[in-house]
Amino acid sequence: MDQSEQPSITDPSFAQQVQRLYQLTVYGRWLFVGCLWLTIAPVSLWGLRAEVFLWQQYFTWVAVRYGLFYHPLSTFGLAFCIGMTAAVLVWQSRNILLGLPQPEKQRLERYVYRIRQQGATHPLWKWVCD
Repeated sequence: MDQSEQPSITDPSFAQQVQRLYQLTVYGRWLFVGCLWLTIAPVSLWGLRAEVFLWQQYFTWVAVRYGLFYHPLSTFGLAFCIGMTAAVLVWQSRNILLGLPQPEKQRLERYVYRIRQQGATHPLWKWVCD
């Protein structure tokens, strides 16, 4: 790719399109986390239903440890949901507090450039460039 072919980073419409793509990325990550909590978490909690009943009656950390230890699939499902939520929270917090890292900014700019090159046939065209 020649540098003269790429749009200028100072171009306000290009910067706006990069920002829209970033917003789509944020929405996509939260949508993924929401889908995890709507699909995997209920199944995992269903697998722990007897232990949850026990925890409601006699809550101790030993009971929690026992319940999670002897139900590894349910534990893994809940841990995955919690881990993905924490990862997206940390990622988005870092971007809000410190700004986007330069490699990620460049990746978004290259992707917007590819979307512009492909034109209206690209699936993200109407959300990024319209």
